[in-house]
Amino acid sequence: MTESTPQRVQKSFLRYQHLFVFAAPVLFVVGVYLGAPTPADVGTGYWLEYWWLFPFFLLGATIVNTVGISGSALFVPFLIFLFPPLAGETLSPETLVKVGLISESFGLSSSAVAFIQYGLVDRRLAATLVAGGLPFVVGGALLSFVIPAPLFHAALGLALIAASVLMLKADLSHEEPDGAGESTDDAEAAADGSGEPELPDDAGKPGEAGVAMEEGNITRVDREGDTYYYTWSGYLERFANYSVGGVFQGLAGFGIGELGIISQLRTDVPVRVAIGTNHIVVAVTAVIASLVHVFGGQYVPGGHTLSLASTPWNMVVFTVPATVTGGQIAPYVSNAIDTELIQKGVGALFAVIAVALFLMATGAF
Repeated sequence: MTESTPQRVQKSFLRYQHLFVFAAPVLFVVGVYLGAPTPADVGTGYWLEYWWLFPFFLLGATIVNTVGISGSALFVPFLIFLFPPLAGETLSPETLVKVGLISESFGLSSSAVAFIQYGLVDRRLAATLVAGGLPFVVGGALLSFVIPAPLFHAALGLALIAASVLMLKADLSHEEPDGAGESTDDAEAAADGSGEPELPDDAGKPGEAGVAMEEGNITRVDREGDTYYYTWSGYLERFANYSVGGVFQGLAGFGIGELGIISQLRTDVPVRVAIGTNHIVVAVTAVIASLVHVFGGQYVPGGHTLSLASTPWNMVVFTVPATVTGGQIAPYVSNAIDTELIQKGVGALFAVIAVALFLMATGAF
């Protein structure tokens, strides 16, 4: 079968995705350095002030991308509780959410491309989830401009409590898919239609993976030769979870990933496919929420007036490269280890952070 030009471009992009993905933060940093509005007469000290954020955001991005949740679920609490004593300053709620969203937009996009290359993203399912959740994300982002700080902290705590319960109850351990153990070379040949005829071959396949659809039943083969079977049933349950999660995603920078991954698992989407597909949903909604947080305040009566100049550019020049790197590492971590230990640890951490946020909301500290 002769490949079309878009298919050749897609295959070339995925083959060299590391080059394109790591070029993005380089271009971002150069663009910020040359063109971002910054305080007058800034020097090297300004740009290097927050270099120490890189390892924290690298670790956080690797963890959240491994289990397919929003990066801000860890980044925002870090900026609330650990950043002030380390940096000697406190960020406003709208600024810390903005930093978290900008950072996770790059990290999740990086990880999403890596999961696409692995053949673990259901593009049709991702498109429907994004379309259903996006209006709620925008609404939540606009709400963030007028919500008082105590209520903001309480909303964060509520979102984290829900995420903690769901993470601790969900089974994210890797089921053993059919076809496990085949060599990568054999899997690539089969998925390309040049090997075993029983493996599916889709002309629009993402990268080297294969996918076949018959009477609502999906058969997906990843680049390692593992095979997954599932259906697209359960739209209503997924819509409910992604809409509620979307409001929190816009408001606090996380929520759609945590609630969304649970709804996919409850509707029998295989774990690794659910994680990969969730990356697309969270990445797209994080980008849109970031844009609303940067530019949307002027359109909300009584809202905060945010501008590009209010963004702490000397922070994001380190957090963006860190999250991109963590996003690329995550699929390999997910493939190499059982994610259950990380999942339970993150769930317990969410519960502790939620309690602290509730105490902040009540003025206890």
